[in-house]
Amino acid sequence: MTPTRRRRSASVPRADVVIVANRLPVDRVVEADGSTSWRRSPGGLVSALAPVMTAQEGAWIGWPGDVSADEEDLEPFQHEGMTLVPVSISALEYEEYYEGFSNATLWPLYHDVVAKPEFHREWWDSYIDVNQRFAGAAADIAAEGAVVWIQDYQLQLVPALLRDLRPDLRIGFFLHIPFPPAELFSQLPWRRQLLEGLLGADLVGFQLSGAAQNFIRLVRQRVGHKTHRDSVYLPDGRIVTAKAFPISIDVDKFEELAQSESVQKRAAQIRDDLGNPRRIFLGIDRLDYTKGIYARLRAFSELIHDGHFTVEDATFVQVASPSRERVDQYRILRDDIDRLVGHINGDLGRLGRPAISYLNASFPQEEMAALYVASDIMVVTPFRDGMNLVAKEFVACRMEEDGALVLSEFAGAAEELRQAYLVNPYDINGMKAQMLEAFEADEKELTRRMKAMRKTVAENDVDNWASNFLADLSAVRPGHAKQVKPAKRS
Repeated sequence: MTPTRRRRSASVPRADVVIVANRLPVDRVVEADGSTSWRRSPGGLVSALAPVMTAQEGAWIGWPGDVSADEEDLEPFQHEGMTLVPVSISALEYEEYYEGFSNATLWPLYHDVVAKPEFHREWWDSYIDVNQRFAGAAADIAAEGAVVWIQDYQLQLVPALLRDLRPDLRIGFFLHIPFPPAELFSQLPWRRQLLEGLLGADLVGFQLSGAAQNFIRLVRQRVGHKTHRDSVYLPDGRIVTAKAFPISIDVDKFEELAQSESVQKRAAQIRDDLGNPRRIFLGIDRLDYTKGIYARLRAFSELIHDGHFTVEDATFVQVASPSRERVDQYRILRDDIDRLVGHINGDLGRLGRPAISYLNASFPQEEMAALYVASDIMVVTPFRDGMNLVAKEFVACRMEEDGALVLSEFAGAAEELRQAYLVNPYDINGMKAQMLEAFEADEKELTRRMKAMRKTVAENDVDNWASNFLADLSAVRPGHAKQVKPAKRS
């Protein structure tokens, strides 16, 4: 793999802090008159890093979201104090690099092979090409000794490619999804190349300490480097550190939303529209086979069928945002859930009282907050998840310290939210038991659990996550083999 530099315009300043992500932190908006503008994307990562980037006049490298962008659209531009550097991805690369290698090879492999990964050499070749392009863009925009933070599984080759171009940089990488054990990762034909790609970073961050240890173990077994605890010792004397930095949410923003008059009114309307049942169960997920949607809806329906409660007592609202609709596995999942919901409502529903209200759509953050406030029991049951921020968003919105969280023990959030009703999503009977316990719990017990979870989420918000990672990365001495001791945190 030979990384290439792209030519930087003399008018574009170099940046001391650079973020490299699959997407830019903005979405293109087409105005009524046909003109286009850019709007900041929603999401915790952008919210956490945008203030840092603005304060330090940083640069953000990413794909603008359009496979047909012309040369003018790919020129760097300024937005809210940041330099945004678009990277092109062709229609074929989108199919092979993104839908192919990233989401049909790495995604299922990293999520415990819930679905069978596909291994295609042309997808790997496209993954290399796109990673080289991102590395070249970072090398061009980064100032001498800059901090460069690379994000997620689509760009795992960028650290090493960038280090070849710019050995003076402090390079960090963070994986937002799980990192699998050796038994699964070893299936990958290009396992060594990916490990060596990540070893280009000075600091490799994971959601959980177990994932970091999986990485250390694989480097020792498959690459042959000496390791000790969270460190990898490379032949050139450089030390790579791998450790956990659990990501979180913008707690203040969700609390502000939850208390706003508009969200409170909308929450009351949602309850009224649903017939004011005793308990509202809620699921909010991207429509993905890792999320366990089918199993949780079955568990809920069986609780009604078994007579534990009626559709007048409880209803389930399931939001499933459309996802990767061109991929066969996702179309099949959507059809399966459509059929299941129809079957359950046909068997158990009453006129005006469906057992499940199913919404295959995306909603703005304000509507999500209203759903969190309106509901009583949040059900988050993925088969495997790096973190799952929906669980933390629900907790942040429970300003009265009420409500219950039913949470998969295979979600990263379960490491922190120990007071949730933890379940094994493969165990339908166990899931039913925990859902019923949450349904029947008294207010004192719910408050005890929620108060503890709210404290945990408030103390570890997304700003804390970003600050901790950047503090450790900034403590690396650029141009030297060894790391200095990480800065102490307050």
